[in-house]
Amino acid sequence: MIEGLFVSLLLISSASAHILSITYDGTSYEIHDGVVVDDWVARGNFTDTTFEDGFAYLELQSSSAYDDKVQAYAAGLAEGALTHEMIYNHYRNTMEGYCTDKPMGYCERLHTYLDENDQWLQSAIAELGADDPVFHQSDLILLQIDGMNDGYNRVAKDPIEADSILMMNLMGDLDDLELALDPTIRDMTSEEWVAAGNTPKDGRCSGLIKVLPDNSDIYVSQVTWNHYSSMLRILKKYTNPFRAAGGSSPEEVVPGHTISFSSYPGMLFSGDDFHIISSGLVSLETTIGNSNPQLWQYVQPKGQILEWMRTIIANRMATDGESWVSFFSGYNSGTYNNQWMVVDYNLFQPGEPIRPGTLVVAEQIPSYFEAGDETDLLVLQSYFGSYNIAFYENVFNLSGCIPLVESYGDWFTYNKHPRALIFARDHTRVTDMDSMYSLMRYNDYKNDPLSKCDCDPPYSAENGISARSDLNPVDGKFPFSALEHRMHGGTDVKITNYEMAKNFLFLTVNGPTSEQQPVFRWSEQAEIDKEPHYGHPDEFKFSPVTHEWVW
Repeated sequence: MIEGLFVSLLLISSASAHILSITYDGTSYEIHDGVVVDDWVARGNFTDTTFEDGFAYLELQSSSAYDDKVQAYAAGLAEGALTHEMIYNHYRNTMEGYCTDKPMGYCERLHTYLDENDQWLQSAIAELGADDPVFHQSDLILLQIDGMNDGYNRVAKDPIEADSILMMNLMGDLDDLELALDPTIRDMTSEEWVAAGNTPKDGRCSGLIKVLPDNSDIYVSQVTWNHYSSMLRILKKYTNPFRAAGGSSPEEVVPGHTISFSSYPGMLFSGDDFHIISSGLVSLETTIGNSNPQLWQYVQPKGQILEWMRTIIANRMATDGESWVSFFSGYNSGTYNNQWMVVDYNLFQPGEPIRPGTLVVAEQIPSYFEAGDETDLLVLQSYFGSYNIAFYENVFNLSGCIPLVESYGDWFTYNKHPRALIFARDHTRVTDMDSMYSLMRYNDYKNDPLSKCDCDPPYSAENGISARSDLNPVDGKFPFSALEHRMHGGTDVKITNYEMAKNFLFLTVNGPTSEQQPVFRWSEQAEIDKEPHYGHPDEFKFSPVTHEWVW
């Protein structure tokens, strides 16, 4: 692995970067392509090595010499211009024709909801943005989206639908809005919902916080599970010295002024989610969802901020796990319901006892939020695993998990889910970065007894730390849809540790795991004509990389 990592770093350094800068004269913004001018408001450095190592890389900076709103718009303008080709391909792969196969009336209800939510948010920004950091940052986020739209439209040859970049940012929220805006299911009980054959279709991510022997290090890792059409990836580092609130002095820069993260074209946050933050925090999540239809009544357009925006706000504003939870839990939208883990490296010193507050866990469902300091459990077990099952009993019960367990068994329990058992069995093997990487890419579903199921064949490639559901037979017999064949699985891994996080670094790789399984190739897929993959390489056989940021 070390040799492969070295080769990948050489490929990155030999690739040519596309640089541009943005200036503002008080009236208009100008794009300076190929050069960083002295009076830049924002500057960007973009390198696309998708076909060499699986990733593109974007560094984006704005200048504190300018007003926050000018910075935000200029940063978006730079990103839209630099990454427009990837934005277009990602739009075609993930958002083009979004409404064509949706139930009648859904998209009308969706646009009404989004319009009402925007009207409420804009009103709150106008009233409170000068003093309230939540609404000041909300304003900046929307300006950055506007800038990205304009940057794309200034240079791109191919038009995309209006609001497509915004829609790409709220894709996680959309998964839940499709259910929340369905008036036919709100009166159903969770028992009725499950009895009708409804189960969570897609697992969304595996996460692991691992304490090494003698407290020598803490590794933080996440594997994204997603549809394979999503595998156009950009690793990003943003440096935006925004003020905490609209009335703040220039010296009051947000704690999370610099963030590195795995991401996608057109997105302002990770979406995976995996963020390394200048505050000393690392935030990550796995999706827990909601199987209680009666909770969807609490998803309302007014008084709530969608999850993708609250993630950015919390990442920018928080100084520790407790304050991250405080910022994130406010104005809970009940959409994109996840289990979040926030690791505070400020509280960690290698070889020393691990201090309270090092790991905070938070879970969100509609109308309910629960969080706690789980450092004691981390110390006791030497790990904390996350795998799309609620950790807190109240969240587990309220979100309708009990009928799932009663109908389908241990697969839906926190302690006996296959990934829970694999983590419990194998975490002790982690002693260095290579062994951590191997565990997070692990999938030996035909041979591992923990991957077995009451299926035909008697196993599922869903039951690994990094799923490969494309390998399940199309004609297999499975008790619920998550175990079936589909073009979905673990699409990457990200790992950081105490020293790497100081420099916003993480080890990563793009593509479905091939550690114990065959390499994924689009040309070998029967669904190739049904699964858009514009801009993808055919073969996802890449070595892991650790990208050294230029700026």
